[in-house]
Amino acid sequence: MIIAANLKTNFTRAKTTKYVDELENFMQSNNISQEVLVFPAASSLNFHDGELIIGAQNAYATQNGAFTGEIGLDHLEEFGIKTILIGHSERRHILGETQESLIKKFNFYKELGFKIVYCVGEPLEMREAGNETMMKYISAQYEGIDTEYKNLIIAYEPVWAIGTGLTPTLDDIEAIHKDLKQKSHAPLLYGGSVKVTNANDVLAIDNVDGILVGSAALYAEHFCTMIEYAQQLENNK
Repeated sequence: MIIAANLKTNFTRAKTTKYVDELENFMQSNNISQEVLVFPAASSLNFHDGELIIGAQNAYATQNGAFTGEIGLDHLEEFGIKTILIGHSERRHILGETQESLIKKFNFYKELGFKIVYCVGEPLEMREAGNETMMKYISAQYEGIDTEYKNLIIAYEPVWAIGTGLTPTLDDIEAIHKDLKQKSHAPLLYGGSVKVTNANDVLAIDNVDGILVGSAALYAEHFCTMIEYAQQLENNK
């Protein structure tokens, strides 16, 4: 399974280093074989040599250049980073990233062989409009994306559940993951108010290949417990 932490705009570099070291020690001490990804803030990126994989929350589709406020490939290469999060709902809905800009970014980092965690999901009004409308909305986020890319991971995140404490029912998650699996054979993560109290149940759902955790991942102890849940589920198969 794949267990990913999106730290968003949290933690200084010092706090991030401490956090990553704590996770790495946990993984090695407990023989964790799950794939664990951590996406720190851009200013907290650093080189890490271990089992845990560090990724970028965002980067511009460029080696370098005149793109104020952005980071490019040069900045990722400095720290040996080959993993990137693309299309998170906060970048789509708060920062205004369009599907066209995401396609450009996806293709740029795909050509470089990056592991790409590509996010899709729907706001509440789309979910309330019915399954057909909701799936049409989500399907549009697949347009222009190579769903057969070998290093692709897809993360489904209901926008209305992120940071709200609201979570779809387990049956809802199972149903939409079943539908989304028809669009791509890539590993499919669930994200949206995942926390230590529901992670085990979510991970046990058919077609859920892991989780993308936001605010709940800021507590290293809780995130380690989620990693442990995934390991136990795999051990019990």
